[in-house]
Amino acid sequence: MGAGKSTVGARVAELTARRFVDLDRLIEKRHGSIPELFERGEAEFRRIEEETLAEVLAGSESVIALGGGAVLSPLNRERLELRAFTVYIDVGVETAWGRVRGSDRPLARREEDFRKLYESRQAVYVEAADAVARDGEGVLLAALGIRVGGEVDASGPVEIVADERVVELHPPPLDATILLVPAGEAAKSLSVAQRLWSSLTVGREGTIVAFGGGSTTDVAGFAAATYLRGVRWAAVPTTLTGMVDAAIGGKTGINTVDGKNLAGAFHFPDAVVIDRATLRTLPDREWRAGMAEVVKTGLLAGRDMWSLPEEEMIRACAAYKAGIVLSDPYENEGRRVFLNLGHTFAHALEAGSGYRVSHGEAVALGLLAALRLSGQPTDAVEEILRPEPVDADLEAAWEALKRDKKGEGVFVLLEASGKPVVTNVRDDEARAALAALVRQ
Repeated sequence: MGAGKSTVGARVAELTARRFVDLDRLIEKRHGSIPELFERGEAEFRRIEEETLAEVLAGSESVIALGGGAVLSPLNRERLELRAFTVYIDVGVETAWGRVRGSDRPLARREEDFRKLYESRQAVYVEAADAVARDGEGVLLAALGIRVGGEVDASGPVEIVADERVVELHPPPLDATILLVPAGEAAKSLSVAQRLWSSLTVGREGTIVAFGGGSTTDVAGFAAATYLRGVRWAAVPTTLTGMVDAAIGGKTGINTVDGKNLAGAFHFPDAVVIDRATLRTLPDREWRAGMAEVVKTGLLAGRDMWSLPEEEMIRACAAYKAGIVLSDPYENEGRRVFLNLGHTFAHALEAGSGYRVSHGEAVALGLLAALRLSGQPTDAVEEILRPEPVDADLEAAWEALKRDKKGEGVFVLLEASGKPVVTNVRDDEARAALAALVRQ
């Protein structure tokens, strides 16, 4: 009681596009107020609670705020273990009592009794929970196994797939065999994947740990998805781009002669462990590439995430992406398409420059084009990212853009800050927006 489950649950439901169910409110709607039900006997209330929870768990995907005593029932705990990811919202007793004192809650009449109840329930809460969090961001991060700080906890045999440059600068996250891959996009090739398949020795009970930037997590995740028809993996991203975007969401892949990321699989990591210490050696160009993804995320969320302190910024961006991914895990024409804001133009510029333009530069310019087409202010992009037109073959870039959109002219734009929309753009407008990004 008083942990804020209803407030947190409603926010998580909004960010994951799921229905929200406050179990106590649903019970009251059907059976009368909880104080009245308790007057008839707590056992009767608990029976109703068990039946209602079973019904909700059997329905469509939901975010459920449980009553404070729901997990005391062994039957409820069994059902939650089978059907739900359960998070314990952990707040101190002082905070909880401050929120419930003076209310009509049957088990919050006297402070002494409340404190005893709080202490008596802690062990059950911890046992029943798959994770512990304090707020909505924490719930979203926990649901995808994302941790800011901490260590990789991998059971069974482990092998590390690491960026060859990163291991020269930072100790690996575990003491295990290391398989090196080239830095950057060179890692995402069929030849590198084949070498990993031949070199890996972990069995199906093992775990592959990716240690590097987005290219490393892409190829290592792809190897994990395809080796022995799939083994567990964990990501330890070492770049800002990886921490806020690339390592999150289960999209893995390699490039082919026909384009980027054309061979891949959805294969979610068991954990994404973010160690900000690796950012100390990050080149400025890579930091700016990551900030392009931060600005994109802030525009989508309607928050100035780029103004937050570093750890809060990373946490907020990772949590926002986790919410989008949870709402559309396999990109089935749902909200996950919003993450392409600016990326249609970015991919075109990369292709039109023969990939001499970096992904970060291209995304910054792509965001500028998307905001211009949206009729939205471009201040954040211009002030934070400062993009400049680049050298690229406009015709080649336009052809790549048309291939990317399959000729349909569909783009992700913004109706307003925090309100992305998928809409059609006329070819002449899209081409003019692209041309403005190319140095004349």
